[in-house]
Amino acid sequence: MKTSFFGITALLSSCALLLTGCGGDNTTVTNSPNTPNSSTNNTATNTTTNTGTLSGAIPIGIAVAQTSNVALLGQEQVAGVKIAEKYFNAKGGVNGTPIKLVFQDTSGDEAGAINAVQSLINKDKVIGIVGPTLSQQAFSADPVAERAKVPIIGPSNTAKNIPEIGDYVARVSAPVSVVAPNSVKAALKQNPQIKKVAVFYAQNDAFSKSETEIFQQTVKDQGLELLTVQKFQTSDTDFQSQATNAINLKPDLVIISGLAADGGNLIRQLRELGYKGLIVGGNGLNTSNILAVCKALCDGVLIAQAYSPEHPGEINAAFRKAYAEEYKKEPPQFSAQAFAAVQVYVEALKALDSKSKVNKLQLPELRTQLNKEILAGKYNTPLGEIGFTPVGEVVQKDFYVAQIKMEKDGSQGKFSFLK
Repeated sequence: MKTSFFGITALLSSCALLLTGCGGDNTTVTNSPNTPNSSTNNTATNTTTNTGTLSGAIPIGIAVAQTSNVALLGQEQVAGVKIAEKYFNAKGGVNGTPIKLVFQDTSGDEAGAINAVQSLINKDKVIGIVGPTLSQQAFSADPVAERAKVPIIGPSNTAKNIPEIGDYVARVSAPVSVVAPNSVKAALKQNPQIKKVAVFYAQNDAFSKSETEIFQQTVKDQGLELLTVQKFQTSDTDFQSQATNAINLKPDLVIISGLAADGGNLIRQLRELGYKGLIVGGNGLNTSNILAVCKALCDGVLIAQAYSPEHPGEINAAFRKAYAEEYKKEPPQFSAQAFAAVQVYVEALKALDSKSKVNKLQLPELRTQLNKEILAGKYNTPLGEIGFTPVGEVVQKDFYVAQIKMEKDGSQGKFSFLK
């Protein structure tokens, strides 16, 4: 059994459950046919019988940020899961039964994530959920899924203690403690003369707070001097004060933990104020959407990766090709991880269906048995081969570091993977 980790979110989650209640088994599941948004506006339906079994396509919930500043990340996740839906249905779905994604927008806060998860569980009757986008949201929304005994797989939740929230919580996103140090080591490889470091982090974001602890420990482990730790909010747009304070101390390296919009603006302002050293960005900046924020001034930023488009393997080649055809660029990590999360559901459902037909199991039993299959499986994904520990932590061996390369006019850029 996992150790429950409800902490301060338990009361909030409990209240949310009490407010929405649990629906009966005789319901209609409404799924998104093409455009991701609230499932209430969609027309394709799956109906559960009075005994609570599935009829028709198998509904998988997608609870990611489609609005707010977090949508810069959530948009990439939507792209990844849509490619997965098309890919796996073209290959026969779950032993001949198609899957159908049901989208609910979490927006960028905890309340939005709770509402999305509640709706997917009680109204849409999904068999499991991919989401939410932020670790901050996961700490509030995952306990809702845990209490309802519905599997939930985090596609981008890398903060400490996410899988420990409960038995039904897992993630395909490697923990920040494994990934983050790689980018600092890459910076030192590029410039062995680095001695002094300034750190910035978003104090209102659980992931950024968790990540900065890892970055700061890595700085100390590498024998570097931590000059200053500057705090900001993910909603901030003006970083002149924090940037000036840090630059006056003459750091050789700047490390930023935040999200795409705030992180991109911070990078831009650091450069505009004259900082010329290396910059390391955290996982929240790991999106091509940041390029439109800092443009030419994004050039040179180092970001550790849990995915490379060049990773060998048939499924990654197919995913990369589909993404490039649809979006005219290389797939980013957030899309690959979201694809992998859907893949885990499909392959676990296939394994379960070969033992007990999933359309014969009542929904509560289906969710419980599916959760067991998820944790027991091995999956050859675009991320490489992954599996899970008994607690739901992803097991992954391949990691990378990329450096942003921009055109001088800032019109185009890409993540260039370091050898």
